[in-house]
Amino acid sequence: MKRPVLAFLLVVLVVTALAGCTLERKHIGDTRDDGPGGPLPSNPDSIADARPRSEPLNRGANSPYTALGRKYVPYQALTPYRQRGIATWYGRKFHGKPTSSGERYDMYAMTAAHTILPIPSYARVTNLSNGRSVVVRVNDRGPFHAERIIDLSYAAAYKLGFVNAGSVWVEVEAILPRGSIAAREPPGLKSMAAVR
Repeated sequence: MKRPVLAFLLVVLVVTALAGCTLERKHIGDTRDDGPGGPLPSNPDSIADARPRSEPLNRGANSPYTALGRKYVPYQALTPYRQRGIATWYGRKFHGKPTSSGERYDMYAMTAAHTILPIPSYARVTNLSNGRSVVVRVNDRGPFHAERIIDLSYAAAYKLGFVNAGSVWVEVEAILPRGSIAAREPPGLKSMAAVR
């Protein structure tokens, strides 16, 4: 084959591969497949944010681990953290199943999965497209995709206004107890703008 033909075939292959890449989750975030499994709470807008409180950290859930071939080292203490990136949500496929903390996942609770924030801990998540903000309790691990920084419960995604979109650009900031040494350290903002 001549070089121009090979170059053309290479371009077609790359474009085809990139066309298959999306920010939408394959196993969650699709209300036809992973939305509510039954009736919603009578007023989902009234579901309260998680209320931060002092809790002992779960030793087993904060140990280093490997997922999808990548090693993660969770924080061993409450630590300043602020990052922007993609949030997704998970619903009925995981409802009632154990989380990394050992608790049962409740899609109607204000919870989240994060790769490195301590379990349990609390974070404020802000939808950067509409300004809505919620407080969630981190009690699970995930998401294990480089472009995603947090998986939210169905309730949290509902309150942030993105259950139908499946994913959204957010800012995640750890909530630290007042007066703690960690709370006096300003969190650096990491951004995943390259994947926006």
